[in-house]
Amino acid sequence: MSAPHLPLGEGAEFDAIRAMLDEWGPHAVGVGDDAAVVAVPPNEKLVVSTDASVEGVHFRREWMTAAQIGQRAASGALSDLAAMAATPLGILLALSVPERWRDELPELARGVGVAAVAARCLIVGGNLTRGTDLALTITVLGCTAVPLRRAGMRPGDRLFVTGRLGGPGAALRALLAERPPGLTHLERFVAPIPRLDEARWLAEHGAAAAIDISDGLLADGAHLARASAVSLAIDLAAVPCVDGVLPSEAATSGEEYELLVAVPDDVELDVAEFRRSFGIDLTRIGVALAPAGDPVLVDGRAPSVFGHDHLR
Repeated sequence: MSAPHLPLGEGAEFDAIRAMLDEWGPHAVGVGDDAAVVAVPPNEKLVVSTDASVEGVHFRREWMTAAQIGQRAASGALSDLAAMAATPLGILLALSVPERWRDELPELARGVGVAAVAARCLIVGGNLTRGTDLALTITVLGCTAVPLRRAGMRPGDRLFVTGRLGGPGAALRALLAERPPGLTHLERFVAPIPRLDEARWLAEHGAAAAIDISDGLLADGAHLARASAVSLAIDLAAVPCVDGVLPSEAATSGEEYELLVAVPDDVELDVAEFRRSFGIDLTRIGVALAPAGDPVLVDGRAPSVFGHDHLR
């Protein structure tokens, strides 16, 4: 997919788009038509997701640079493709931009471009409008022959999580308290990594269901359990944590963008090979049970706190 951009019109809107295209260079294609045209490989399904990042809800201007805001928003959207074990095909960026952010558009675009390059994905279009608060709504397109869905888990399946949890939550607590976050925690908060290659590896090696951890391990575990009509038994002490974070904090930390994966008990999963391949841990943290009323049990008890709720 290498279609050239169409000639754009005159005025502030199109000048802004041209400035963003200059930032993206060869990593954006075919911009200027009414819609993007994306080829899907034969025998594969199109996978589509949309995610929003809104000033004052998902971030504050003083917390990160414009480039970090763009990269974080795009990476969070791409993580939904990882959850489905899909290969990225394209990104569409819809921006609502207040006057006070106008000069930052090239930097916002640069951050989106960084995420696109890391995901080996092209930017294929979007929309630009003025607004009262900065908002980035990002639609991602991907493909896979066999999507890894939430509803594939069965009782007896083992639960694994990629990476280590708790950094974004620790950074957010520090920022809200107006304290400087630890550098490792802040990096996990401002520059999450969608586990795209890891997800495809897991799917190829027998994973049955998955979800990306955006609302928190327990909250997203509950989503996974309800979709599969099971309950999850999680061993809190087994939850892998970044330094300086307790397992109870890691279990409710949102915007991690790690993966929670169910693997059938009869599937041999080589966690050492996973670590050699990707440089991160793959840790068993629990098991799926027959439905027991509560979607998630932590050390045998229903938790009182799960994680993030988008409307609270």
